[in-house]
Amino acid sequence: MKKAANLLDLVPVPDGRLRTEADENGNATLFVENRGAFNFVMQKILGKPRFTQIHLDEFGSFVWKNIDGKTTVGEIARKLSEEFGDKVEPLHARLASYMKTLEQCAFITIRHHD
Repeated sequence: MKKAANLLDLVPVPDGRLRTEADENGNATLFVENRGAFNFVMQKILGKPRFTQIHLDEFGSFVWKNIDGKTTVGEIARKLSEEFGDKVEPLHARLASYMKTLEQCAFITIRHHD
């Protein structure tokens, strides 16, 4: 039977197609391209934007800036704790939920540490 991997030992890898910019507060904004035939038609007919903007808060921005394809979730958790202290508690539950959401939205993939 295969043992389940510990999330803290895994490495999140950002989708290279996402563009990121920092706002005036240093928080990250992700630009997600609306691709596909349906989106193309909506852009042409209804003037829908080519990119959807996702504005991250200070915690999400901090996590996003540390997702580099090398840093483990555990290392990101440690850095979050050092930077924000008790403000991010319950840290591991919140971070696990956030990583799951990023993965479900295809903003990251999660792989085993080399």
